[in-house]
Amino acid sequence: MSYIPTQIALQQYNQVRADAGVAYANPHKLIQMLFEGALDKIANAKGCMLRAEIAQKGALISDAISIVEGLRVSLDKSAGGELAQHLDNLYGYMESRLLRANYENNPALLDEVCGLLREVKSAWDAIPDSIIQTSLAGQQLDQQAAAG
Repeated sequence: MSYIPTQIALQQYNQVRADAGVAYANPHKLIQMLFEGALDKIANAKGCMLRAEIAQKGALISDAISIVEGLRVSLDKSAGGELAQHLDNLYGYMESRLLRANYENNPALLDEVCGLLREVKSAWDAIPDSIIQTSLAGQQLDQQAAAG
């Protein structure tokens, strides 16, 4: 009988869980998942940094940068106005700090980005469900009108 190593099994479980979450998530939840994913990648990268696991650290920071870029491109600058522009600038700053953290092997820079991400995430998480539902209903009506 063969056994799957625990780490591989855990990775497979997490991937299935993430895929299922994405399949059934609304846009608000998807953004929350991006924040959580970026924070998770950065925390794991910091652990790799402290253990001198350079290749893994670089891969995790690269993943975190990709997630932050995903947050950045999801901004609706025409509807979001000044707030969207400020978030765009902030996400760009986070990406540059992550690159520098990787290059300098500096865990304090990872902590800085985590702090910024947590602040934005907490504001996102504080949006009342009633506003989310109203927004989703409006999006569905817009999609139906465009299709019909």
